[in-house]
Amino acid sequence: MDRGKPGSKMHILSDANGLPLLVGVSAGNTHDGEGLKPMVAGHQTRHDPHRGRYFKPERLHADKAYDRPDLRKWLRGKRIGVRIARKGIESSERLGRRRWMIERTMSWLSGYRRLSPRYERDPRNYLAFLGLAAALCCYKRLVRLAT
Repeated sequence: MDRGKPGSKMHILSDANGLPLLVGVSAGNTHDGEGLKPMVAGHQTRHDPHRGRYFKPERLHADKAYDRPDLRKWLRGKRIGVRIARKGIESSERLGRRRWMIERTMSWLSGYRRLSPRYERDPRNYLAFLGLAAALCCYKRLVRLAT
């Protein structure tokens, strides 16, 4: 938590390949863990009508900022596997095999000139540009896989 920091934080929910699924913005002086519940709750699950089941995330990988008992309990209640580094117990190096994907996604999004220094005063406009950048990242990845 950055106590007196003005500005905003980007929250990104991505798949295992690093493609952004959901983006969000919060105030710069709020704790990172406050952005997790809205992101997971806002993620739309898909329904397969032939098999009669929903597709939901199986596991959530996160860093030590999200190590809170209430978040762990909430995720277990949603039947999502929790893989969050514990503060003071686990080394963050063991989780690096999966978490570098989200760091790469953050660098992709920060590469867009409009997002890196925040020019927009209205958070809705900033969120719209963040969503557009995420869509462009997905499109570039799709084009690269198709060729």
